Amino acid sequence: DVQLVESGGGSVQVGGSLRLSCVASGDTIGRYCMGWFRQAPGKEREGVALIYTAGGNTYYAESVKGRFTISQDTAKNTLYLQMNSLKPEDSAVYYCAADPYRGGYCYWDPPGYNYWGQGTQVTVS
Repeated sequence: DVQLVESGGGSVQVGGSLRLSCVASGDTIGRYCMGWFRQAPGKEREGVALIYTAGGNTYYAESVKGRFTISQDTAKNTLYLQMNSLKPEDSAVYYCAADPYRGGYCYWDPPGYNYWGQGTQVTVS
């Protein structure tokens, strides 16, 4: 089984930046759908950014497009989320997720992912 550990969350001023990291163990992530999801109080968990690791294809929620960048380091078996121009509405617990690639597009829905990290808090004020 895959284990995921997120880090890099914290408190930041409006307009600031943070970089989240997700280290995977138990398997290499060379052919996976991986993504960042977030959940704010009183709201459903939502997809933020996805990457197909074998091809490098990326997808973003409209609310973060142009501000966030998802990337990977295959040598370190690590996923990243660079967050710039942060807004108060970006405040949430951010989760890393992974699932073996099964063909077609990677899923935006959380039920499509078998493996999850513990989450890291991001607060923008």
